[in-house]
Amino acid sequence: MSLLTMSDDTKKEAAATEVSHAKKQPSEIDKIKAERDEYLAGWQRAKADAVNASKRMAEDMKTFRAMATEGLIEELLPVLQSFEMAFANKEAWEKADKNWRTGIEHIHAQLKGVLAANGLAEIDPISKPFDPNLHEAVEYEKVKDVKQENMVVKVIEKGYSLGGKLVRPAKVVVGEKNS
Repeated sequence: MSLLTMSDDTKKEAAATEVSHAKKQPSEIDKIKAERDEYLAGWQRAKADAVNASKRMAEDMKTFRAMATEGLIEELLPVLQSFEMAFANKEAWEKADKNWRTGIEHIHAQLKGVLAANGLAEIDPISKPFDPNLHEAVEYEKVKDVKQENMVVKVIEKGYSLGGKLVRPAKVVVGEKNS
């Protein structure tokens, strides 16, 4: 039925129905928008949680890797020390076959290179003030020069740090004033 053929009363009812539908539509649209916003906010929270979980996992892996590396390096330090002790015995070292010595020196250099690449650094305390945080005094030696008092005059066993953290203090001889 067209509007032209409708009676005035029918036209009024149709207009009222239209207005009624028009009033309902915005509230339904508002509901749909609110639902959409709720889903969007939930998705954004879930995405942020996933990003944060990924960052935490990466940080945990980094920490685990550092702890594992530190443990392995600490176990390899006695091997490094054995090399140093072998090289220190000059008389016995010189008696060994030159080709054999060259091979051992190469293995030692490789080991030191791998350890250094993983953050291991030697602590070189010679002629530096004794620091109980970095050094372990195993002996005191009388010194004539006042400038050598409380200074490291000899290293008995090298110390090492890993990524700035002390893993083994240097065992040292400390200068003591000659009284």
